[in-house]
Formats: sequence, structure tokens, C-alpha cells
Amino acid sequence: MLTKEQLEKYVDALWWGLTTSRTKPYQKGDVIMVRYEVEALPLAEAVFKRLIEEGMNPVPRLVLTPEMEKVFYGSGNDSQLEFITPGDKEFTEGLNGLIVLLAPSSLTHLAGVDPSRMGKCAVSRKFLRDIMEGREQKGELGWTLCSYPTKALAESAGLSMEDFTAQIVKACYLDEEDPAACWRGVFEKAGEVKSWLNGLGIVSYRVVTDDMDLTVKHGELRQWIGVSGHNIPSFELFISPDWRGTSGVYYADQPSFRSGNYVEGVRLVFKDGEATEVSAKEGEEFVRKQLSMDEGAARLGEFSLTDRRFSRIDKFMANTLYDENYGGEFGNCHVAVGASYADTYAGDQEELDAKRKEELGYNTSALHWDLVNTQDKTVYAKLKDGSEVVIYKSGEFQI
Repeated sequence: MLTKEQLEKYVDALWWGLTTSRTKPYQKGDVIMVRYEVEALPLAEAVFKRLIEEGMNPVPRLVLTPEMEKVFYGSGNDSQLEFITPGDKEFTEGLNGLIVLLAPSSLTHLAGVDPSRMGKCAVSRKFLRDIMEGREQKGELGWTLCSYPTKALAESAGLSMEDFTAQIVKACYLDEEDPAACWRGVFEKAGEVKSWLNGLGIVSYRVVTDDMDLTVKHGELRQWIGVSGHNIPSFELFISPDWRGTSGVYYADQPSFRSGNYVEGVRLVFKDGEATEVSAKEGEEFVRKQLSMDEGAARLGEFSLTDRRFSRIDKFMANTLYDENYGGEFGNCHVAVGASYADTYAGDQEELDAKRKEELGYNTSALHWDLVNTQDKTVYAKLKDGSEVVIYKSGEFQI
């Protein structure tokens, strides 16, 4: 468990994340939702206290427990799965900030539930995410999230609670005097790499390992972003590519827990931007159903690289927030099937409406699922002048 001092440092890091993730400064009286799982209550209370001290209006929201989720997704009818709480739309339209505290008490409780039922619920609520994205594009909303150590996470990762908690403490700089200052330092270093990448004039990327050879189209008006305060911890840099230019084989050697299901060894073959062949060593049926959730679920919404010199994460954590930022020996590359990120647009955020997104090849979906590769890899970039350069090798950007 985290000590009182570590909780206070965690809150400092989250406040840095929340304020960094929004382009417009927060004002006294802004509405901040704190969405948390029950085991994260100690951290939720500390966050609530800080928001009150900062003059915000915190709105705590406890998410469904594993037993509630089992009943809801397992026994709810279509009408119940698609039900939207009265006032949710209006509340979201006035929301200024969101802090999410992840602390699952179970990672496998939905293993016996048809994934399409969870997909139906996600699709019905997608419009709320669209509202939030629109507010974020205007600089009116910021968000951040983190994880709180739980027995279920530790066991799923094959770690003791002590080792799992120690990884969180190390990754989030809770062992340092001033975590927020540490994050500002990472922010500055990442900024140098982003400026370098964005200045190269990249047309496409080719990622090669022993098990994959994937080509990704950079797309027009794209920018590399990351370490923006949205996730604590966050070491990855990423773009939302033009999904139409994806081809070749992608392989996720790192396991993944999603919606109560365990998945391992996912292999996707892309042709003309779509995953046309899908296989997995474990959980293949679940993967197939996720990628058929809607029209955009089998397309790329994100392409990401993590430099091992940035990341303090060196263990599998059974938690996407950590696993997509894995450093280890060779860093990581990951892609997300499904929704793209509007803030990777290099132009005026407010002009990126649905029509413009479609024109530029930004993907739209109710799904966003990160699949991680930690193998030794070389990433080549084809430039506008026709030349090719290596931008990433053996876990490090070649800046």
C-alpha cells in the first residue's frame, strides 16, 4: 500500500498532469470529475482534498464493482446496456477536468460474458467521449489518469504487492522529493525528441522485428505528441496515423487484459488499412469480436514508441497504462486499434470536425485498444525527399 507521504506526492503528480493536459488555465469553480474504483478510495480522498484546496468543484464518481459489471453485462437487456443516465450529456458538456483512478479488484470477472455486449454499451456512450474530445480541442477540458496498487493487478502481473507497489512508486517518481519537478524534466526531454521527429518531414514508418514488418502512413497535418500530462506515468510518444496507409504484419508479444479477458500473442495482418487476418495464441475469439465492434475497430488509431532511457518501467504490470509505457531492454512500440487522438492534428484543433477527420484519415471507433510489442526493433522513416532514415533502434530514438 502507499504511505500517506506517497499519496500526497501522487496527488502532486496528478495535479501537474491535469493542469498540463489542458491548454487553457483552470479557473476557480471549474468542475472536475474524479472517477475511481473502490480500492482507490484513499487516493480519491486525497485528490478530492487537493481539488477543494485549489478552488475546484470536485464531483466524485465510483465506477461499477466487478460484481455489478458481471450482472450488468451478463444479465442486462439491450435497453439497459444502452441506457444513458439523465443529465450525463449536460454534465459532460460542462465538464472542465477529469481524473481517473484505476484500481481493479478483478481482471477476469467478465471472461464468460459475450464481448459484443460490452461493445454495444461502448458504442451507445461514444457520443459522450466525442463531447469530451470536442471540449479538449477547444482547451476547455483536461484529463489525467493513474493506477492504484491492488492485489488483483499484482497477481495478474505475477508480482508481490510489495514489488508491484514499488514499480508504481518508481514509475511515478513518488520516491523523489518533488515528483512534479521530475515530470517537468521528462516533459522537456520528450519535447526535444518530438521537435526532432516533427521536423524530419516523414511520409511513412516501417517497423521491423523478428515477428513483424509493419508499414504505417504518417498522414497530412500530423504531429508527434506525448508526455502531455494525460497519463501518470507516461513516457511514450505517438501519432494518430492515416489509417488508410497501414499494411503488413503487427505482432503484440506482451499479454493484455481487457474487459475481463486475457489475450496473448495477437497477430494482425493489415491490407489497405484494415486488419484482414486476426489471430492470437490465447483469446483469439475475443480479439475478433473486439475488432468487429464497429466499422473503425479493425483500423489503426495510434502508433507509438517509448524510449527505454525515458521509462522507469521494467516489469509487466497487467495494466495498459504501464505496459504501453514499458521501457525494459528494448523500449516498446505499440499500436491502438480503434479511435484516433484529435490532439495529434498539427493545425487548428477547432477546425478538425468529423468531415475533416474523414478527409485526413483519422480513425473513428468506440474501441481504443493498445497492443504492445517489446521486441528488439528497428523503425525506418521514409522522408518527403525520398530518403530513408532510422529513427528508432534497440529501444532508443536515434536523435
